[in-house]
This record gives sequence, C-alpha cells and structure tokens, in this order.
Amino acid sequence: MNIDTVATLVFSGLTSASLLFLVAAGLTLIFGAMHIVNIAHGSFYMLAAFAVTSLTASMGSPAMFWVSLLVAPILVGVLGVLTEVLVLRRLYGREPLLGLLATFGLLYLFEGVALIVWGGQYRSIPIPSALQGHVQALGESFSIYNLFVISIAVVVGLFLWWLLQRTQLGWRVRAAVEDPETLAASGTNVRLLFTGVFALGAVLAGIAGAVTGPIESITTGLGTQILVEAFIVVVIGGLGSVPGAAIGAVVIGMFETAGVIWAPSFASAFIYLAMILVLIVRPSGLLGVAERVG
Repeated sequence: MNIDTVATLVFSGLTSASLLFLVAAGLTLIFGAMHIVNIAHGSFYMLAAFAVTSLTASMGSPAMFWVSLLVAPILVGVLGVLTEVLVLRRLYGREPLLGLLATFGLLYLFEGVALIVWGGQYRSIPIPSALQGHVQALGESFSIYNLFVISIAVVVGLFLWWLLQRTQLGWRVRAAVEDPETLAASGTNVRLLFTGVFALGAVLAGIAGAVTGPIESITTGLGTQILVEAFIVVVIGGLGSVPGAAIGAVVIGMFETAGVIWAPSFASAFIYLAMILVLIVRPSGLLGVAERVG
C-alpha cells in the first residue's frame, strides 16, 4: 500500500469517525449520567438532517444552510427536553427495561412522524459554495467539506472536555455518574441536571445530522443505521466515557473504510470485527471501568 492510499484511507476514516463521534458522544453521555440506553438517539440525528434539508429548500438560498446548522440542533435539543420531561422522567428508579422499551417506542414514533412529514423519498442538499472544492496534500485531493466535518467534531470534542473537566456543571455530571443520591443531598436539582444532559446529547446528535446532508442521502432509516454503529463505538470506547467514544469512533471509522477498500462485499462486518477484537482484550471497553461484583 502506497502513501497516497494510506492518506485517502485515513481521511475517509476520519470523516466517518467524526459523524460517529458526535452521535456516540451524546449516547454515552446520556448513559453515563442517567443509565439510560436511549434507542431513540439516532432519531435526533435523522430529524436534524431532515430539518436542514427543509430549511435550506424553503428559503432557496445557499446562505440558509449556515442558519440551519444552528437551528436544527436547537430544535432537536428542544425535542430532547420534551422527551426527557414527558416520558423518561417518569421512569427513573424503576426497572431499566422500561426505559429501553420506552425509547424503542419513541424510535418508531419519530420515524413514523418523519415518514408522514417528509415522505419516503431520498433527500440531499448541495455543498455550500464556501466549502466546495478540494485541497491538495500528499499528492492527493481532499474535500474541503469533509475537512469542515472533521473540524466540527474536533471543536465539539474539545468543548466537551472543557465542559466536563473544567466547569461546575461538568463536575455535577460526573458526580451524577458516581453517586446521584449524594449529589441530590448536596442541593443539586438532579432532575434538572438530567434534563440538561439529555438535551445536550440530543444536540450532539443533531449537529451530526445537520452536517451530514451534503455528503449522505437523507431518508427515514438513517437514524437506525447510525445508531447501530454508535452503539458499537460506545461499547468499544467504554460505556459512559466521552474520550472513549472519540477513540472508538476513530477505530470504527478506520475499520469501516478499510473494509470498503479491501473487501467491499464484507465491509459491514469489519466494524463488528473491531468490536470483537477490542472486547476480547478489554471487556469493559478501551476506557471503560469494569464493574465490581460483590
């Protein structure tokens, strides 16, 4: 394999990894703080993608794309708040399976609503003029828009690190992971904290959905497709670990791209191979903490 092929492989893998990280970071953040496996998480990604296509098409102006990048994640963030307050808040302290079933039902509800509103046809939007074209490096041509997607993932990752490690809110989120009862006794409104965490997770998925329109066809099955891969990323990185989600996304992005290049017929199996290899070595995930028994 020559250097040009390696560069293309790495770049393609990082683009896929960027979208996966944004979705998986929200998923693992919600699980870590709230211990909820949110099956409906991929729907926030899908709805944001549809919202961007509608907002961009409704105004007929390329500049509307930039506005929609802000509006779409906010809209799904509001939907996340409503989901947590109206549905999930009623299930805290009860059988974990109820939360799983509730979010599973929401997945089908959101997909049904999307099918009614947007129909079953594929949608896409053009790359905005400011991000069209390619840059030359290492003798290869790299898409400016893909570089933009990677940059957003890096900025969001740095923001999450700052939020969780350098702010009082981050301290409370980490405390909620360890001991929510003690945190509540200290005067923190844990329910409000959970609402904020769930909304943030939805916004992260919404950011990924907002930027995916120009590089992927949008349809109602989009959320389920990325949800499966995001769960694999979370398992590889370690449940509840945002840095683990970043590493897991890169691993999956590289394995998936390698599969497309080397064995197209079995490309989808490569991500499961990556998960199996990691779990053999680290059953709790790369940065996960094994639960103590007894």
